[in-house]
Amino acid sequence: MLKPVENHSLPRTAAFFDLDKTVIAKSSTLTFSKSFYQGGLINRRAVLRTAYAQFVFLAGGADHDQMERMREYLSALCRGWNVRQVKEIVAETLHDLIDPIIYDEAASLIEEHHTAGRDVVIVSTSGAEVVEPIGELLGADRVVATRMVVGDDGCFTGEVEYYAYGPTKAEAIKELARSEGYDLDRCYAYSDSATDLPMLQSVGHPFAVNPDRALRKEALTRAWPILDFHRPVRLKQRLPAPPRPALVAAAAVGAAAATAGLVWFASRRRAAAS
Repeated sequence: MLKPVENHSLPRTAAFFDLDKTVIAKSSTLTFSKSFYQGGLINRRAVLRTAYAQFVFLAGGADHDQMERMREYLSALCRGWNVRQVKEIVAETLHDLIDPIIYDEAASLIEEHHTAGRDVVIVSTSGAEVVEPIGELLGADRVVATRMVVGDDGCFTGEVEYYAYGPTKAEAIKELARSEGYDLDRCYAYSDSATDLPMLQSVGHPFAVNPDRALRKEALTRAWPILDFHRPVRLKQRLPAPPRPALVAAAAVGAAAATAGLVWFASRRRAAAS
């Protein structure tokens, strides 16, 4: 399904991944609600409300109106949170909460794209404080995420500086293509939601992953491939990732040097024996 290793004389390419229900099995932001409660950022009522939002999200996906209501709720909820504390909580609980819900199929795709010489970019509506550490965990090259306004006191004001959603995801991808030299016609994109149609339409190789009803209909109409990811697995339990092309070349050079060394050593021993 994927094309072979990139010809580096051609323009660069990338694979753009939505995060929630595409790379991981849940909503990244809502997954941390219990940790935020334990850290004193939210109360029990908020935990129950986010648990319900997670259920709605998993049961049938979230349409535009639901995503807008969720954005407004989370923006109000995080008003006054200390950004440093949020980052510390995410860092402390990242492996326990996110590692077990990464789709094995998505992790394999990320490895395949890297092996083929493509950049991997996570493009998520969730906040940067959550998405950036997850991107690092996944080995992504870049991250596009929602950014909240931070006041002079180091706390969220509740206002949104940049909302990575719908058309703005596609705009971010096009801006990256201009700055990084990506050929979008040869790029890949993966998402589960019809709200990401602009992102999927902006590349030459769009894929619907665990699609909601609206995206499945669009994918079938447009003859886009539909992928089924259903095996969450801890990264450390997976087989080692195949090395990238540069590492393959380095390994080959190392093996050749080692072989030459053995030949030289054997010849010296034969010369000494004679």
